[in-house]
Parts: sequence; C-alpha cells; structure tokens
Amino acid sequence: MGTVDQPADEWQNDLLDLDAYLKRIGLDRTGGLAADAATLTALHRAHVAAIPFENLALMLDQPVRTDLGSVQDKLVHQGRGGYCYEQNTLFGAVLQRLGFRVDRLLARVGSDSEALRPRTHMTLSVEVDGRRLLADTGFGNGLLEPIPLDPDGPQPQGVWTYRTLGPDRDGVRRFQELDAGQWQTRYRFTDEPQHAVDVVMSNHYTTTWPSSPFRQRPIVVRREAGSSRELIGRRFSRMVPGRPAESVELTDAAVVAALREEFRLDLTPEEGAVLTARLTPRQQP
Repeated sequence: MGTVDQPADEWQNDLLDLDAYLKRIGLDRTGGLAADAATLTALHRAHVAAIPFENLALMLDQPVRTDLGSVQDKLVHQGRGGYCYEQNTLFGAVLQRLGFRVDRLLARVGSDSEALRPRTHMTLSVEVDGRRLLADTGFGNGLLEPIPLDPDGPQPQGVWTYRTLGPDRDGVRRFQELDAGQWQTRYRFTDEPQHAVDVVMSNHYTTTWPSSPFRQRPIVVRREAGSSRELIGRRFSRMVPGRPAESVELTDAAVVAALREEFRLDLTPEEGAVLTARLTPRQQP
C-alpha cells in the first residue's frame, strides 16, 4: 500500500515554525533545503542529536498532547524532549513543509518472542526519489538516520546496525537491530497510513493505561553514533555494543543533574521535587 493523500489540515502543518525548529536542532538552512535524501538524512541526524526521547511530562502529572501546536511549543520553544507521537508528529510536519511525501504508521513494539502488544509506537514512511524510507526520530534507542523501508541488507549507523524485513504474507514489516550478533525485532508494522485521530487514540492509551511503561518511571534516552545514554528510573547507563553497560544508581539530586548534564533537560526546582518523589527508593549499597 503506497502513500495516500490526506486532508491538508489534518496534521496542522500550517502552524509549523520551520525557522524555530531548525534553530532548535542546530541545522543551517543556508542554500535551501531540498526534498531529497541528503536533506532527510541531515534533518533526521540533527533532530535525534538535539531532542531527547523522554516521558517526563507523565512523571510530572502534565498532559501529553499530539496536536502540532502543543508538540511544537514543548519540543521547540520550551526546549524539552518527548516520545514517539510528539517527536514524529513534529518531524513529519517538517518533512511535509519541505515537500516530502509522508505517511504516519503505527507499530507494535517488542521482539518476535514476546506476546503481541497494541500499536503504541508511531513511525514514518517517507518517499524520496521514488523510494520509501523508514524514518523514526521517536524510538529512543533507534535510528540515527532513515533506512530503506523495503529490505536492503544491514544498515550500519556508527556502532549500531539495523535492517527491515517484510512485508510478510500478512503485510507485516519488521524493524530490527543487531544485538550481540543476533537480529532482534524492535517493532512490527504495516503500510496502512494512519490519521491524526488514530494517533490521539494511541496516545490516550499510552498516557492513561495503568500498566503503561511510560506511567511507571522516568525513561530518557539519547542515542549517538558511538554510544547510547539512558536514564530509566534512577539508573543511568551508558552503552556501546560489544561492551558491558556502565550503569549506576543515582541519588535524587544526581537524577536531576543527569537530566541537565547528560540530556540537556532543565527542570524547575518544583518539577525536580515532583519527579524525585515519584522514584522508587534508592537501593542501599
């Protein structure tokens, strides 16, 4: 199933402040930004480097909205991060403003050996020069730049390697990562384009379902070409494939400091107090 035309105002792309976005990700538009593979790659890499994956709003009892105005205010003007619905809503709007053909897709996160999960991840299919690419700025430990949507072998990106598989006889594609010499499915999806109302529904489930992992503890991730940094609860980890993870359990003050120093996320003193109150007690050495 290919890209389909959707109502022009469905994603509210007219609200996008492109100059503010480019400033936020530190990308110079001198010479213009064509709707080509080089621009897509540069935008994707800059976005992932500048805007961390995080769910802190839910830990602070703040709403998570997926309309472009709210997403842009949070990720661009407030300098915060967000999770998939926010990240890829913003990135999809940027791409469409520049003239790319974009479909929003919903995926099931988890390996092939796990029980089937609901479609709670938003990703993007982007058409470039007659070829579709998988773009995803909102998976946390995921792509640094787009890869072919149709299988095209391993795709090295720094110390990480990815690939796509499918579609299988049921139309399901797989996004996989090479982990300790084994290919692991990170999520599964089909080519069916989704609408803004579908994203609203999925986001509602993610933010309100009592067992949602995003409601349980802080999850903050920044993946770079050489390593990945994570703050899960109060445990901070730095990971490189093929090496043991470097992990440490942080005090309340160190959690707030790590958000600022490792992820460039500044909380107010009040927000820091609310966040640390939600953390499970620190294990005594």
